[in-house]
Amino acid sequence: MVDGPVLAVRGEATREVPPEVARFAVTVAARDRDRQATLTRLGERAAAVRALIDGYGDAIERRETGTLQVRPELKRSGERVVAYQGSVTTTVTVTDFTVLGELMLRLADQEQTSVAGPWWELRPTSPAYRDARRAAIDEALARAREYAGALGARVTALLELADTGMTNQPMMTRAAFHLDAMGKGGAPELDLDPQVQTVQASVEARFSISEPTVLAD
Repeated sequence: MVDGPVLAVRGEATREVPPEVARFAVTVAARDRDRQATLTRLGERAAAVRALIDGYGDAIERRETGTLQVRPELKRSGERVVAYQGSVTTTVTVTDFTVLGELMLRLADQEQTSVAGPWWELRPTSPAYRDARRAAIDEALARAREYAGALGARVTALLELADTGMTNQPMMTRAAFHLDAMGKGGAPELDLDPQVQTVQASVEARFSISEPTVLAD
């Protein structure tokens, strides 16, 4: 039980910081009337994609195989199989943005391969989250002192502090293809502009304050 007046405030902070990693997905597909041929082609194309990605060395933080699908393609009526379709998706996390566009274009140039992304993100351990949380606490304390001062009182103690959450939405960029300015027919290039990440933090705090003097008779 707290004796004396209590002041409840909310503290919020927003930080805009550059992304730390970029993710994109690359999917290879295969189709053939023969099931084994479909699986063989799918494996070969997936291996080619892995080899291309691994060729970028330290620029790649992580390569993860996601969804694998192999299914028969049936005739409109009945259960007769007319072909087999297969696909496998790999998610790639890149830290060196200078090679990102080149890598995505080279992958997209592979046979029966599609590329989606990139999505710009912060790492879960990014200092930006800690900075935003601390700023939100500072804001809550500043508000409490302002309100207490307006009442002719002062903040005496922190009674409760609750983290009401943080937000940070991964963003997808717009990608632009264009021909090399060196001349017509040159290799296409991809302009990628890393999108700023917005980090928001908020806290709710309760403080005890001294008796307000402006309310005294």
